[in-house]
Amino acid sequence: MSKTALIFWGGWEGHTPARSANVVKDILTSHGFDVRLEQGTAFLADPQIAQLDLIVPVITMSTIEKPELENLVSAVRGGTGLAGFHGTMGDSFRNEPEYQFMTGGQWVSHPGNIIDYRIDITRSDDPIVAGIESFSYRSEQYYMHVDPSNEVLATTTFTGEHFASIEGVVMPVAWKRHYGKGRVFYSALGHTADEFDVPQMKTIFERGALWASRD
Repeated sequence: MSKTALIFWGGWEGHTPARSANVVKDILTSHGFDVRLEQGTAFLADPQIAQLDLIVPVITMSTIEKPELENLVSAVRGGTGLAGFHGTMGDSFRNEPEYQFMTGGQWVSHPGNIIDYRIDITRSDDPIVAGIESFSYRSEQYYMHVDPSNEVLATTTFTGEHFASIEGVVMPVAWKRHYGKGRVFYSALGHTADEFDVPQMKTIFERGALWASRD
């Protein structure tokens, strides 16, 4: 039987949610997933999402109804995987701390906006990043508030060029965590769908999503 996944998308258009959702759909389909694509959050109210193997939010900011959030949180606690990237998971539903508790972090700034920076792999023994060397990247360098229980797989170091007070700060870029019985993966990379053309970015997300999926 095929694994099942839900991708729900929307919010701020600057993150190309529709295009990015379809890129993720193609990735998961290539691994045999039966993928459902939904715009907005209404489908999250369906109790059947607890039977899904994986949920991928591709939605920036926006809002979510309490029953939808409660159902999503319950599904992940019960074993449904959650995987996402950039602001389409790390800056969804700013008014919902329970969502942030589940995901393990919240975007707060990207000094300098689109800049060149470096990604350092910190857990080369982990299958999600195995074989990937530290690499240069051009995008928003995310400054986040993060959960100390995250298992960090990659980091970036702020130079202070764009905000002197954070010079030398080492910030998680990719992590995995457990939330109840569910597994959660996040990567801060992926400002637009075009960034999936970067092999390291795509590979890290692809492996992370597969890891998060229910066994």
